[in-house]
Amino acid sequence: MEMNDRINTYYPSMTKSEQKVAKCVLAHPDNLIYLSVTELADFAGTGETTVMRFCRKIGFKGYQDFKLMLAQGLPKRQQAQQEGGEGEGDYATHLYASMTGVLQSSLGMLDREQLEQAVDCIDGARHVQFFGVGSSGITALDAKNRFLRIGRRVEAIADSHIQSMLAVTMGEGDVAFGISVSGSTLDTNDMLMKAKQNGAKVIAMTNYAKSPIASLADIVLLTAGKESPLEGGSLGAKISQLFIIDLLCEGLARRHAEETKKMKELTARAVIDRIY
Repeated sequence: MEMNDRINTYYPSMTKSEQKVAKCVLAHPDNLIYLSVTELADFAGTGETTVMRFCRKIGFKGYQDFKLMLAQGLPKRQQAQQEGGEGEGDYATHLYASMTGVLQSSLGMLDREQLEQAVDCIDGARHVQFFGVGSSGITALDAKNRFLRIGRRVEAIADSHIQSMLAVTMGEGDVAFGISVSGSTLDTNDMLMKAKQNGAKVIAMTNYAKSPIASLADIVLLTAGKESPLEGGSLGAKISQLFIIDLLCEGLARRHAEETKKMKELTARAVIDRIY
């Protein structure tokens, strides 16, 4: 069943608030695939719970399931335009332009005050734990490697059970750093909430200023390279995340120049005999 038909079928049984969401979806389906649940709720003039009820009422498990079906239903030409106009011209040049555009957008969206607060927070932390799953989990591991190179002992664990146990053992003086493109990743948000309830400071890195992860964070670092539900783990989003991680490391390095130089030399020598 087409999305429009599905919505129209259930429309009479919806509450007035749910009908507001339905009208927005029917009027702007191509734009909504890039909105977080919080942004759609604001756009429709309702709450997040109303959006979730709307999704379940028309037969979906949740908002991400709904967005995936919405993206699959877009006309192919329109979808290609949304995802970068692939299929024509020099794709290498196009991809290069897309990646540089992501970096420019990342710099333009950067809140330097929030960045400095994040550097302060990490610099004075007793322990820093990165949380992320899927592609964002790989970014968390990249962050661990990058911080270790400058002598900062942070942690990033892929196993969700270990993550959960680490979250509940965090407390005052610790920093829980959550990474999520959508800002709606249940596992990551749950870990951050557990850490925050025990007194840890929460830093969130996400593409959406209005998202569940942003609402529970003390510091929010925004990334660019928004992706549709069909683009999970896009390179653009990854580059933007790594740009922010590198900025944090650079901020720390400039505050402790001599120590950072020493640790870079030590960590380089530690692995040099592993290279031919």
